[in-house]
Amino acid sequence: MNKLLFFFAFIFLTSFAKAQWQKTSLDSGWFYCIASDGTNIFAGNWYDGIYLSTNSGISWASSNNGLPYDSIDSQNVGVYSFAISGTNIFAGTYGGGVILSTNNGANWIPINNGLSNQKVLSLATNGNKIFAGTNGSGVFLSTNNGASWAVVNNGFSGYTVVHSLAINGINIFAGTNNGVYLSTNNGANWSSIGLINKSVYALALSGSDIFAGTLGYGVYLITDNGINWNSAQVGLSNDTIVSFSVSGTNLFAGTYNKGVFLLQHDGVNWIPVNTGLTNYNVWALTINVNNLFAGTGAGIWKRSLSELGINEISDNENIFTVYPNPATDNLIITSMQKTTIEIINIQGQIILHQIIFQGKTDIDISGLAKGIYVLMFNNNDKTEVIKIIKE
Repeated sequence: MNKLLFFFAFIFLTSFAKAQWQKTSLDSGWFYCIASDGTNIFAGNWYDGIYLSTNSGISWASSNNGLPYDSIDSQNVGVYSFAISGTNIFAGTYGGGVILSTNNGANWIPINNGLSNQKVLSLATNGNKIFAGTNGSGVFLSTNNGASWAVVNNGFSGYTVVHSLAINGINIFAGTNNGVYLSTNNGANWSSIGLINKSVYALALSGSDIFAGTLGYGVYLITDNGINWNSAQVGLSNDTIVSFSVSGTNLFAGTYNKGVFLLQHDGVNWIPVNTGLTNYNVWALTINVNNLFAGTGAGIWKRSLSELGINEISDNENIFTVYPNPATDNLIITSMQKTTIEIINIQGQIILHQIIFQGKTDIDISGLAKGIYVLMFNNNDKTEVIKIIKE
């Protein structure tokens, strides 16, 4: 009987121990960025360059072939940001500009023609367009997958540090040392949309909602691309927010020194989800194969989404919804993952090509002719097709 009780106690304690953050085998170093692509995860480190996991974080390998080297500090340049577009993996470095891998990180090449400031803090892609946010020189744009760059700073004022970038359709948002800016014409012009005199370290888009993580002022939210920001920091106490990750209607926030917080189902209260986490400097977050990964000041950590009450995504689950259908002016798509969509007419012509993000996205189809179209989702080598009708 005692042996049986000991056995059940062991099972209980083992299950309880697993219901928390777990340190991966990449258990040391400062990681400022992390990106997910299928079962692959790229992690950017300050001293050691780039690491790659091809098995959802079970093991990691160095991915530094071609990475720029800082001879002054005798180390690889720091890696601050990632952006993935198809087979192109872009990394923003601090001092080495933008580097590109087209073979899943086997080697990297610099792509800095015209990029006069090579301290790149943020990256975002939209088709073959790449936006690079720099430390002091605003935003640069490449329209040819990084072959050349041009500065696109009209509307910024003076010395502009671009900590974060986010794209939703034609809207490009830049989180800077002086609030949030918006461009609706591929960066040709920028206009301030608020949070002036606040440093915005992180941006997250969920449908029409825009979340901004700030230095020492917590999280702010707007819902209409306007200038009326509302405080959305109940439970955060004016913390410094340095990273976000979205899973459906759930939003995770990584803080400078207080760990990870969760805002569930369009709620108003942030909940700390730090059980097992021993380093509370959470510089980067990403979701991969039903796990939340955190890049911290002490390696990479992971936690199962199901432990946090978030349904896992199975291979057979429909992760996209489209409505209304038939539609007249607007098509609303909800997605549980970042993915690429295409609208194709009956002649096989691609009418629209766009990257959408987790959450709700509004697609303007008012300019389409009436008829039948195909809406195609392409995500991690999986394709889903839905017939839509424009009335």
